[in-house]
Parts: sequence; C-alpha cells; structure tokens
Amino acid sequence: MSEHEHDHEAHDEHDEEADRDAEREARRQLALAQIRQYGDPALRLKAHEIADFDDDLHRLVDRMVALMHDAQGVGLAATQVGVLRRLFVFEPDDEGPRAIVNPEIVERGAESASEDEGCLSLQGVRVPVERAVGVTLVGKDPHGVELRLELEGYGARVAQHELDHLDGVLIIDRTDEEHRKQALATLRPRVNIA
Repeated sequence: MSEHEHDHEAHDEHDEEADRDAEREARRQLALAQIRQYGDPALRLKAHEIADFDDDLHRLVDRMVALMHDAQGVGLAATQVGVLRRLFVFEPDDEGPRAIVNPEIVERGAESASEDEGCLSLQGVRVPVERAVGVTLVGKDPHGVELRLELEGYGARVAQHELDHLDGVLIIDRTDEEHRKQALATLRPRVNIA
C-alpha cells in the first residue's frame, strides 16, 4: 500500500466517523423535538394509573425506549412525551432498558447523596439534587407481571428522577434556591408560550 492509499483510507475512516456523529446528533435533535420541554403544562401534571396492559401500552414503551436512546438519555417518563400514564423507561445498569408500569418506591435507604442531574425536558440545565442512595421500586412490566427492583446508586437516582416526573415534579423543584434561579435563567428564553 502506498502512502497516498494509506492517507486516503485514514481520511475515509475520519469521514465515516464524522458522518456517524452527525447522524447521531440529528437523531438526538429529532428525539428531543418529540420530548416535552420546560414550560409545557404536561410536565406539571400527575399521571394516572395504568389498567390495560395491551398493544397500545407495548407500542408506547417501544416508542419511549427508542426516543430515550436517540436522545442519548438514561430515562424517560410518559409525561415527557405528553402521555399522562404512570410509566417510565430507564437503563439502570448494563442489562438494557426496562419499563416500569405503575411504579412506586416502597422503601428508601437512610443514606442520601447530592449529585448533579440533567433532564431531557430541561435542556442545558444541570443542578444538584439530594436523593436516597438506595430504593426498593415495585410496579409491573408491560405484560402486567409484578416487579420488585432493589436499586442502588445511579439506578436508584434515575428511578427517583423518573418517578418525580410522573408526579409533575422537576429537578428544579428539588434543588436549592441558587441553582433553581440559575436554571430558570437558562430556561427562560425557551419557555413555550401557548
């Protein structure tokens, strides 16, 4: 292989990587456009219990998992896509996405920690939020099978964040006054006026 051929191959690999990055970013922006953003009233409403474990629910779960992945998030609540049903999807570990229907935290560990959190519905905002380090989460899977998850650390934090969404609570409600003011200053130019 000549030096020219080698340079050409390296250039092609760089172009392919740049194309993949551009495609990922385009998918991310398209997904974010389908996720309700701060100012949307749906984000402040309390979701309703789910009674029917049907094809509509399975389609909603599939859509939410795809949006979560495309938006490069780790969790997504139904209220974030304008559906007032008690459902969220998340990836608490390396075992892939999970969907929790009618989730409820039945136990919180005594230890808590404050860490910065972001949110797909509050773009550009990261604020410190105090959360329990460990939780026991119960609910059902999309087929109606009872679930009980013992979550620690990151998984526990994501579950609490998504469960807050189902009750109309956002991270800016859980942070201190100084960080809330900074977050609102970031969000203010993007408030949707209906």
